[in-house]
Amino acid sequence: MTATDDRAARPARRLLDRWSLLARARDLSGVARLLLATQLAFNVGFYLVVPFLAVHLAEDLLLAGWAVGVVLGVRTFSQQGLFFLGGALADRYGTKPMVLTGCAIRVAGFAVLGLAPDFGTVLLGAVLTGFAAALFSPAVESALAQEGTELERRGVITRTEVFGLFAVCGELGAVTGPLLGAALLAADFTATCLVAAGAFALILLAHLRWLPAAPARDAAGPPLAGWARVLRDRVFLLFALCYSGYLLSYNQLYLALPVELSRASGGGDGQAALGWMFATASVLVVLGQLPLAGWARRRLGAVRALPLGFGLLALAFAAVAVCAPLPVPPGLLAYAPALALVVLLTFGQMLAVPVAQDLVARLAGERSLGAYFGFLSSAGGAAVLLGSTGAGALLDLAATPGPLAALPWATLAAVPALGGLGLWLLARRVSGPGAGTPT
Repeated sequence: MTATDDRAARPARRLLDRWSLLARARDLSGVARLLLATQLAFNVGFYLVVPFLAVHLAEDLLLAGWAVGVVLGVRTFSQQGLFFLGGALADRYGTKPMVLTGCAIRVAGFAVLGLAPDFGTVLLGAVLTGFAAALFSPAVESALAQEGTELERRGVITRTEVFGLFAVCGELGAVTGPLLGAALLAADFTATCLVAAGAFALILLAHLRWLPAAPARDAAGPPLAGWARVLRDRVFLLFALCYSGYLLSYNQLYLALPVELSRASGGGDGQAALGWMFATASVLVVLGQLPLAGWARRRLGAVRALPLGFGLLALAFAAVAVCAPLPVPPGLLAYAPALALVVLLTFGQMLAVPVAQDLVARLAGERSLGAYFGFLSSAGGAAVLLGSTGAGALLDLAATPGPLAALPWATLAAVPALGGLGLWLLARRVSGPGAGTPT
């Protein structure tokens, strides 16, 4: 090959190198591949229902904005807020029992949500649905972190890239879920929930058959040993406080995005675009997560990747704040602020989350991973419970264009902006070797 031919081939080789991570998935261990497939299956069932829950509550059950915010906040808190419990239980009793129990509870939760006639029953379904994930998600994440450590030690793939693949598999499920959910809504919300319950029943049976019964990591220690380590780790507590703004921000795809779509359609059927908005976010992650994770690892490191990701989260809400007071433009331009919200939130997530998940294990010293991952999610869940209730009330101002329509979006923009600033200051005080990764 001549030098000219070699120069011409370099862009193609760079593109292949960027996507080689997908091809290297076949080199992963069987347990790692199973955990990645688990995330895909979980998200198919989850996204069948949850993106359309706010619409069902507001339009079918005629709940007020604050009540919708409470239901969504309680669902997220019972999931993320109780991750610390699920993580500690996974450390104590093992991954498989927690995954199977969580799947069974989620089947019950979706059935209750689909049949609920009133606010109280909806709350019960939301709690069951969320608590189910509090049991199975930390178990899967901590097991994947351990598998990633071994794979990185063997030179197969870095742990950050494993979590990037984890995000891609989740988004492949999230592409399918909203589109299938939108199609099922042509029947009714009850049918959608029952289909999702059936999907999790199948997941339960599959994991009963194929998920290895690995020994528990902290079976010999007291159940609260991991919690005690977390609560004594002041650096990690500060990190979790700042990082909790991410979950509150990303949760607005379920609460604030439907409000913006309703404004864009002038109170009409703006929710018809909701499934496509979620599909757009998922496609962006599938196409962009692997190259972006590699670029962030090589060029940025955690010190810069986390604040930059949070800056994009803040910019997403700021973009809508600028447009919300203005008259709605005609045609598809009306949906431009909503699209900007989805795209910027997605890029912020892609930058911040895989780096943060790898960083959690490093901050934990590779011990009590279930408790550390669980506490991080619980901090975010508490932020969502408090923030969604207030945001639900404020978002009533954003339903129609006017001088106060920007207030909810500006308030939401301030949350990740402050969190990103805190992470940047923390990273400057606590930094270690290699690409600016805090330790």
